Amino acid sequence: MRPRYLAPAGLFLAVLAASSIPPARIPEPKVAFAPFAYVCRRAAGPINVDGRLDEAAWTNADWTEVFGDIEGASKPAPRFRTRAQMLWDDRYFYIGAYLEEPHVWATLKDRDSIIFQDNDFEVFIDPDGDTHNYYELEMNALNTVWDLLLVRPYRDGGPAVHSWDIQGLMTGVHVMGTLNDPSDRDKAWTVEIALPFAVLKECIPGKPERPEDGDQWRVNFSRVEYQLDVVKGAYVKAKNAGTGRPLPEDNWTWTPQGVVNIHYPEMWGHVQFSTKTPGKGKEKFVRRPEEKVKWALRKVYYAEWAHYYEKSGFGADVGALALKDENALRIKGWSHPPTIQITPSLFEAVYAAKSGETWHIRQDGLIWKETPPEPAAK
Repeated sequence: MRPRYLAPAGLFLAVLAASSIPPARIPEPKVAFAPFAYVCRRAAGPINVDGRLDEAAWTNADWTEVFGDIEGASKPAPRFRTRAQMLWDDRYFYIGAYLEEPHVWATLKDRDSIIFQDNDFEVFIDPDGDTHNYYELEMNALNTVWDLLLVRPYRDGGPAVHSWDIQGLMTGVHVMGTLNDPSDRDKAWTVEIALPFAVLKECIPGKPERPEDGDQWRVNFSRVEYQLDVVKGAYVKAKNAGTGRPLPEDNWTWTPQGVVNIHYPEMWGHVQFSTKTPGKGKEKFVRRPEEKVKWALRKVYYAEWAHYYEKSGFGADVGALALKDENALRIKGWSHPPTIQITPSLFEAVYAAKSGETWHIRQDGLIWKETPPEPAAK
């Protein structure tokens, strides 16, 4: 059971509340809640992490959907094709990706550089799906990596732990062409990543080191892509003719965010781990009913923060919130309306089931479940 914020007031809560007020409004995603899903099979053999994706283990592994614009289908389709694969074994979570690219370009060579200043491939992992304590990994075509741990999303006050490293991380890049050479046309670059479960367990205390059959994680992938010009035989970022500033980057993702912000973990895809190897029949992804409850709570979260910025405080009940569709909060088998408790700078919304199980969300976006204690033995 997680400690609840709405306990007796005191100095600690006052300090905590002050630090959790976002500096700007929190926009609600402008796409329907329909994250993509992927069944991650066990690798059928060894993987040499060199970026080539030519091991037999990858042959029958499913590909994700082709990446789209981060905001969704209402925006133009990406100029270049991107998709990813996933596998796992007793030690590693493997990710492979194919990035179509006629001009493979990269400049940053120092680990933990701000890699998205180059064209890059990015990985985001929230093992327990509570939107707090998640991992980010970025890499460019020079195989330079930036790994960091997010205590909570930036919108909820962060912070990002830049000094955190994935000990035992293995990455590889293969360029289908020539890197940083504008004189020819390239085909693509591919990446291969092995993330040790021994490190990834850090954000899921109390759980086994590696996933079990049927476990589900929240995962997303992003690709940052700049438009390039050639100046004096070298690539440079294309500039706006009027302002002289570089054109904004494109952001292409596996599952859409509905907002130009990858740090909305509630919108990431679902990855279900399977003990079966690729090619051994189809295995369906099992959507969990609890996701509807969690999404309804997330809509309360968005509405509470909209109310806060408009009315200088949180709403004490659903009726006080400017929800576009209050019926979306009606979840079969769960209490309606959800109960809401507030203070001047805190809120907690709760759904309850007849079984006594409850789902909660609070002002910093953390979402969690509480279950009633087992009856004492007679």
